Amino acid sequence: MTLKKTTIALLASAALTVSLSAREQIKIVGSSTVYPFSSAVAEELGATTKYPTPVVESTGSGGGMKLFCAGNDLNTPDITNASRRMKTKEFTMCEKNGVTDITEAVIGYDGIAFAQDKSNKAFSISKEHLALAVAEEVPSKDGKSLVKNPYKKWSDIDASLPNREIIVYGPPKSSGTRDAFEEMVMQGTFKKMAVYTDLYKADKKANKKYKKYSVVRTDGVYVPSGENDNIIVQKLTKNKNAFGIFGYSFLIENDDKLSGAKVNGVSPTPESIASGKYPIARSLFFYTKNSHKKEVPAMNKYIEMFMSENMIGPDGILTEIGLIALPDAQRTEIRNSVIKAKKVTLESLKH
Repeated sequence: MTLKKTTIALLASAALTVSLSAREQIKIVGSSTVYPFSSAVAEELGATTKYPTPVVESTGSGGGMKLFCAGNDLNTPDITNASRRMKTKEFTMCEKNGVTDITEAVIGYDGIAFAQDKSNKAFSISKEHLALAVAEEVPSKDGKSLVKNPYKKWSDIDASLPNREIIVYGPPKSSGTRDAFEEMVMQGTFKKMAVYTDLYKADKKANKKYKKYSVVRTDGVYVPSGENDNIIVQKLTKNKNAFGIFGYSFLIENDDKLSGAKVNGVSPTPESIASGKYPIARSLFFYTKNSHKKEVPAMNKYIEMFMSENMIGPDGILTEIGLIALPDAQRTEIRNSVIKAKKVTLESLKH
């Protein structure tokens, strides 16, 4: 090999090493609900600093966790967004793959909207009615057993509800919104029904199936509609009978086309979500892979910007697109822990 060729080869090798050990652009994956907020911060970072705009992908909370926890190398995401807390099994998966230095950030509150096309009459429903509409099995008429869900119209569930077809466009299994909906609406309802709890106690074979009381029907009434909530919005404007399940921010973004149903008599509003009066509300998160910060220097600036008052405060940019701000003291406490890169532990995820 000539001296010139050797020099070129060494330079190419050095360039490859640099590209593998450092990266300017942040890679972010995860929740479709957090996506608009994360994207807004990413755009602000690209517009106001020397760093390039981060790449933000909407993969769903579960899908994002799988990518985030797959390993520590720079081909994996630096940050994952989530519309529910990291699960202990996901934390264990991260640890198994060498991702052991993670920080949890809570950015604010969000409500899960149950919405319809605005041309319809106002709709009000209880959490119990909603759970019965989407469950795979429901209590029999005598309340002593579970039967395959027979409900085709809302009036089949309760005569006080409209004589209208039940069709619900909702998030898929990989979605954090789906996880939160199952926990707050289905589990919250069915754990109080003796027919479910009795079956859980008496039948070991059914134990696994009913452990979470959240088996969603698969007969076409509930239609998993992907991780892009805008697709659900589009479907609602075409099918006036249908309802959609998605984050409150998408309802606000499309309030000229959609209206949110009352749940337990409460409308989804910033005030009702922040106070906890709206019964389907949850916190929103992102998780950082701190081992990447040295090689991806833009991370620190992005995290600092995301957690700033300018973004997540009561008058912040993100509240204009649907984020509900945390109380002042809680916001300050969480901001400090995120800036200091406090490590998530298995114990902390259980509380």
